[in-house]
Amino acid sequence: MTSAIPVGDAYPYLRAASAGIRHHTRTLAARAQPSASASDRAHLDVLHAHLTALHQLLDQLAETTRPPHPAAGRQLATAHTRLWQATAAVHDAFHLLPVADATGIECHPERLPEGPPVLTICQRHLAAGHVVRRKTTPADLNTPVPGRTTTCVQ
Repeated sequence: MTSAIPVGDAYPYLRAASAGIRHHTRTLAARAQPSASASDRAHLDVLHAHLTALHQLLDQLAETTRPPHPAAGRQLATAHTRLWQATAAVHDAFHLLPVADATGIECHPERLPEGPPVLTICQRHLAAGHVVRRKTTPADLNTPVPGRTTTCVQ
């Protein structure tokens, strides 16, 4: 998939993040492991971090776009809500996967400044959830994706 954005654009970090996700997807597809493993929790943790950062960016874009372009701002606000739903699903999946077997592995969460690894995803999720609850109603979060109309020609 190629982008129409010029190579010398002002957003090299977003392009690098997208490339990293594509690389990670190809790596996981090549692995083709039939069952979920405890190492998948690490993947979901990193993906959750990416989704929450993307959620923040989308929130800021919606806020700055809404005054001059209300229709586009509403679409971005809808995307913001749907992205939160995806982030919550990744968080839930993280907790449903098996925990790594700790035999032979010493874990010292007290040495980690951010706390035990299992709590970092929860702390990040709670912080993002606080922002979502201030800007979104529970009814908005539970509505299915309505039929979209688009002007793109495919």
